Amino acid sequence: MTTEAETEPERGKRRHQRTLFNDVAELYDETRPEYPGDLIEFVVTTAGVGAGAAVLDVGCGTGQLTEALVPFGFSIAAIDIGPSMVAVARDRLAGTGVSFQVTSFEDFAAPDASFDLIVSGAAFHWIDPEIRFVKAARLLRPGGWLAVLGYDERYDEPLGTSLENMWRARANTAGAWVTRHPDTEAFADSGLFAAAVRQTHAVRMTRSAADVIGVENTRATSLSWPDSERREFNAQLRQHLRLWQDQVPLTLESAVTMARTR
Repeated sequence: MTTEAETEPERGKRRHQRTLFNDVAELYDETRPEYPGDLIEFVVTTAGVGAGAAVLDVGCGTGQLTEALVPFGFSIAAIDIGPSMVAVARDRLAGTGVSFQVTSFEDFAAPDASFDLIVSGAAFHWIDPEIRFVKAARLLRPGGWLAVLGYDERYDEPLGTSLENMWRARANTAGAWVTRHPDTEAFADSGLFAAAVRQTHAVRMTRSAADVIGVENTRATSLSWPDSERREFNAQLRQHLRLWQDQVPLTLESAVTMARTR
């Protein structure tokens, strides 16, 4: 089994950055996209889970993915490291029976083989690399599934290239502001899961200029900046957005990679 290398400074940075979303919980909830129904159906069908199945949502944020799972009648536990994020999710899903807990996945306590399905939307890469797959496999019942979801936003030109250049000029992350999700090889490299499957879903859409700015201000990298740098970034972004007259076109590509325990 292999895990990605991580230096102590990198670990400290990752662990710090994953706490920053909590400061913008309301903005995150207002501007971050939901996962398409077709992709959720793919996860449920592939995992072969039905009403009453035990499901864990890791890094539930403000509950977008959690909410999409509720209609299936699962017994859902949802965890997130941010208390403000969980508070928004609780309000969103009041009365649904979802069990919420403010905790990291590393600290989450549950008996082995507790879940039929573990899902994680735009959050799995924030978990300690040596724990991600190992603990997921331990918490899953024999034949249980891990499903990791994410999405990429591709703005039409010239905004797409302009925005990418703005990010690269301010960070040495080589694109780490983009939501990351593991490819099929990452599951295989863990040695704990069978061959992974991957499904994508692309949709054309438009966003208001305000929502574009909102999304870009809910990324870990921008949340790490001092206020002066964020103001400069937003002013530059507003200039680029003037071209679109408040209807900004993009392609939103959602994806899930999932595999069953060995």
